[in-house]
Amino acid sequence: MEKENNFLGTQPVGKLLVQLAVPAITAQVINLLYNMVDRIYIGHMPENGALALTGVGVCMPVIMIVSAFAALISMGGAPRASIFMGKGENEEAEKVLGNCFALQLVISAILTAVLLFWNRELLLMFGASENTISYANAYMNVYAVGTVFVQLTLGMNAFITAQGFAKTGMLSVLIGAVCNIILDPIFIYGLDMGVQGAALATILSQAVSAVWVLSFLMGKKTVLRLRKKNMGLSGKVVFPCMALGLAPFIMQSSESVIMVCFNSSLLKYGGDLAVGAMTILTSVIQFSMMPMQGLGQGAQPITSYNYGAGNKERVQKTFKLLLTCCLIFSLVLWGLVMLFPGVFVKLFTPDASMVTFGKWALRIYAAGMGIFGAQIACQMTFVALGKALSSVLVAVVRKFVLLLPLIYVMPLFFENKTMAVYLAEPVADILAVTFTVCLFRVQFKKAMKALDES
Repeated sequence: MEKENNFLGTQPVGKLLVQLAVPAITAQVINLLYNMVDRIYIGHMPENGALALTGVGVCMPVIMIVSAFAALISMGGAPRASIFMGKGENEEAEKVLGNCFALQLVISAILTAVLLFWNRELLLMFGASENTISYANAYMNVYAVGTVFVQLTLGMNAFITAQGFAKTGMLSVLIGAVCNIILDPIFIYGLDMGVQGAALATILSQAVSAVWVLSFLMGKKTVLRLRKKNMGLSGKVVFPCMALGLAPFIMQSSESVIMVCFNSSLLKYGGDLAVGAMTILTSVIQFSMMPMQGLGQGAQPITSYNYGAGNKERVQKTFKLLLTCCLIFSLVLWGLVMLFPGVFVKLFTPDASMVTFGKWALRIYAAGMGIFGAQIACQMTFVALGKALSSVLVAVVRKFVLLLPLIYVMPLFFENKTMAVYLAEPVADILAVTFTVCLFRVQFKKAMKALDES
């Protein structure tokens, strides 16, 4: 069994990162298409496309919370499984897999109940207005039913990638995304279901992906197999996974909180137009984050395996390569957004007023994107090394210590209040990257010194 996954500790780091990161990036981008395709089709609906887009955009904080709970389990469990594999303890790794699967079923049931009974109240709290609540409520009523499929697809797929089966992980997402792209126009336009059709297409596509993922993890090709005997929840197994997954959970769930704060402030200063533009801005930023997170996910099995095996040199090489790739990507995309903002905005809406407003808003909101590659590289490496406290700390500082207060403080100093709200994002990004890089230098040096001593 050890020989089957020993390639993580023997093959050249650059070659491995390409093999694992390219499918992971593809999977992340494809995963983003689930919601982006919905928004693109909805934004181009005749007569009410702009309002419908704003309504579905208000659903995004709720969808992010669902994804955050998947990350809590998967992004904590998958690195621990990789570390156990690096130590040659595959039975322990399978216990992690089985426990994480069972816990996701429990969480899915709770989330489904909450979303079905209280989604209208949540959506009004999260920035829906009287003009947009009907669209938001219609979308979320359908989406809530498919929560379990979202949880299992996002959560269990991480364990496929963690074993080094990056192409299989990519296919898991690709299958669902292709279904979504095909079903969206059929349900939205062909059957005249509008936003409900978009939600139905999404959950059916996620269901197809979930079946694929579970079939692989129960099949013969996987190294770690999902077994019934490992599904009895154990605190000794689950709590360390949740501790490690707390940072990704905070990053994603706090993104939801931040979006609520953005929406409420923008509704106050700029109305539905500003909230609708925020839907487009976050879509563009998500597009920039997903490939970098894919790079991090590709590097995670390499880093975790070699850290568990005590191979200091390969851990260092992996981080340096990850940092370089993330920074190049973030700088290139930042340049494109600054030069051609209108191209990005027009993907989502043909509405002239929204395009005009969105172009300048996007330039402001994405001003700090260029250096954010360093934040992602350090954050993902903290998780890969099992440094739960450090990964939680950088997530909390960026979102709660910096960005959240700035959303309300910045308008106090600028005449254009709407612009000031958007400006909070780049100011927080610059300060957060500085803090994260300084902390990472200290903690990474300690981790490498610990490997030398052991």
